[in-house]
Amino acid sequence: MGRPEPKFQGVDHFDPTLGGAESACVFEIFVSDGFCDVELAGIMQALRTANNVLARQVFSWRCVSDTPGILRSLHGMCVEAEAAIEDVVPPHTMIVVGGQMGRGNAWMRRMRVMQRKALPVVLLSDAATAYIRASNPRGPVTTQWRDAAQLAETGHYPALTTRFSEKSNGVITAAGGSATAELIIGLIAPLMTAAQVAELGNRLLLNTIRKSDAEQPKDIADNTCLFDAQITQALRLMEDTIADPLPMTELACAVGISTRHLERAFKTALKDTPARFYKRLRTKRARAMIEETLLPLIDIAVATGFGSSNTLAKAVKDEYGVSPSKMRARKSMNLLKFERS
Repeated sequence: MGRPEPKFQGVDHFDPTLGGAESACVFEIFVSDGFCDVELAGIMQALRTANNVLARQVFSWRCVSDTPGILRSLHGMCVEAEAAIEDVVPPHTMIVVGGQMGRGNAWMRRMRVMQRKALPVVLLSDAATAYIRASNPRGPVTTQWRDAAQLAETGHYPALTTRFSEKSNGVITAAGGSATAELIIGLIAPLMTAAQVAELGNRLLLNTIRKSDAEQPKDIADNTCLFDAQITQALRLMEDTIADPLPMTELACAVGISTRHLERAFKTALKDTPARFYKRLRTKRARAMIEETLLPLIDIAVATGFGSSNTLAKAVKDEYGVSPSKMRARKSMNLLKFERS
């Protein structure tokens, strides 16, 4: 049965202080070497800007890690983290930043402490993925759409969605990435007036603040502002039929234009032919599956519309200059090096 699930209407209705606007709101940000700098910057910028809007220090934060000291992100950002001590009084909200999660599970132990004390935990991108893999929760969960696609290919996760954030059993899982600032705004919105939230969004240069139940823009076709309606429709059809590619004549017919018109439109918008672009989409999906799953290469070939391991190998070699087996072996060598260091 578990403990009763508190009513949750989305992170934009969730009060992380559990004590009202008079309480100081403390965020503990758990980072590891190779953390996602975009997510950490999004958290800090949103909280710092919110304090400026409120003209007082309502929100504070500290970075912690199971490997304290100076930590470096994947792209060179450095941050000083304190030791994550498990037996201290928990903060109001714990946020685990995604990135290279390594082999440590200190943040998972810390998460369980927070759950027992009915205090909120937020897991971003890779952290959400690790949590979903480890526990396969019954309640709704989400992660970055690319990881969600990998999870769906490699296991059965019936509660997995592609929304920006979900909450189950006291844990908020979220896409993270560049949507992190919007998530933070949703968390702190109960402590601000509507006008203050709008001002915060304006200062962060957000045209709109998306709600937690909004769907993530998963593919290139979701960037509708970049392409005309016919190109967008063609891209969406390509992305929806990666496992069973359509002939160009059928694709053009489904869009309602001639094959020649489709060719000209792709040349103008994407500097490529529809057939080559379609193949590159499938090859890109195959690369993600090769590097991030343990599926046999023949299964990956079928899932990305190549049909055979040889056809897949040629496409990957042409696009990335390395065979699928070497691409996977190179990933394994990096993991072995990391384990031995």
